[in-house]
Amino acid sequence: MANPVVSFAALFLFYIFQQSNASYNVITFGAKPDGKTDSTQPFLKAWSAACSSASPSIIYVPKGRYLLKETVFRGPCKNKITVQIDGSLVAPTDYRALGNSGYWILFIKVNRVSVFGGTLDAKGAGLWACRKSGLNCPVGARSMTFNWANDILISGLTSINSQSMHLVINGCNNVLVRNVRAIAPDLSPNTDGIHVQVSTGVTITGSTLQTGDDCISIGPSTRNMLMSSIKCGPGHGISIGSLGKDVNEGGVQNITLTNSIFSGSDNGVRIKSWARPSNGFVRNVVYQNLIMNNVRNPIIIDQNYCPNNQGCPRQSSGVKISQVTFRNIKGTSATPEAVKFDCSPSKPCSGIRLQDIKLTYMNKAATSSCKNIGGTSSGVLMPQSCV
Repeated sequence: MANPVVSFAALFLFYIFQQSNASYNVITFGAKPDGKTDSTQPFLKAWSAACSSASPSIIYVPKGRYLLKETVFRGPCKNKITVQIDGSLVAPTDYRALGNSGYWILFIKVNRVSVFGGTLDAKGAGLWACRKSGLNCPVGARSMTFNWANDILISGLTSINSQSMHLVINGCNNVLVRNVRAIAPDLSPNTDGIHVQVSTGVTITGSTLQTGDDCISIGPSTRNMLMSSIKCGPGHGISIGSLGKDVNEGGVQNITLTNSIFSGSDNGVRIKSWARPSNGFVRNVVYQNLIMNNVRNPIIIDQNYCPNNQGCPRQSSGVKISQVTFRNIKGTSATPEAVKFDCSPSKPCSGIRLQDIKLTYMNKAATSSCKNIGGTSSGVLMPQSCV
């Protein structure tokens, strides 16, 4: 039997916590949960009230569908804010309504913001069709973006059919993304699940990412990033890069991916850089305890990325890739070549470590290929190591 004193104390503390938080229901500010009435201004009014509150505050979005146009939640704010979403936020049906801003829902210069639950429905199919037709289309809106934000928690969010990237973390410190789902058709263009760049201390865990582009993409100046318990596929895998598009570019370092599953994705773990001069780098990366199910390129380093052969032919990548470990990676490749290291002739890959790799193709050992690489290998290695 529970201790009644302990139970009462817990309830009392919960009551005090609830009382000490200012609460703002978007409906009281005029939001309509009918999916048709523009609720942008009511949401912004609720944010303004919470942002100016001296005490911690909660913005509550009840069940229902709320139509939002491009929306900017701007800081800095006086205290921490929790956004509890029990409903769905829906974008306008006409993809042109979000224009060329590049964002749908944007948090900028905020600290100590938590987003719990909710569904984002960006209705991206119209824009994808526009792009496929070759017409003059808007750039596409990222569904939720955090710019220059610190101490952020995003938990239990579902994003579907983003016009562009689902969730973007840019210029941020100390971000936890957990139990998030990003879903878009496998042929939807540029619909990365989560994109991280110029950020430190990002953790992504327990998330399911099924998109038309990278499940997670990691851009320049990203440090101290941990990913675990990710389910990826369809999509283009988990990618560092593309890097080296600019000569002066911040490096990527201290990246760990562990205990994750890839299913039917184009790539598993990938590092890619443009074949052009750069002072960028990738170092101290660990990929371990991964399962590949019918993945086209389970392990790949591609330093000759040059889409449409424009701006980079006959050059070599200046991005230095070093100290990358691949440990306990098992499963099946959808192509004969399961491991491909195509490194730069001017900046060869170094310190590449392979340990206990078992990847098969049609119940046979797959193959591997290496260019301009140095490192070590140990344990069970299938395919045979070329490092």
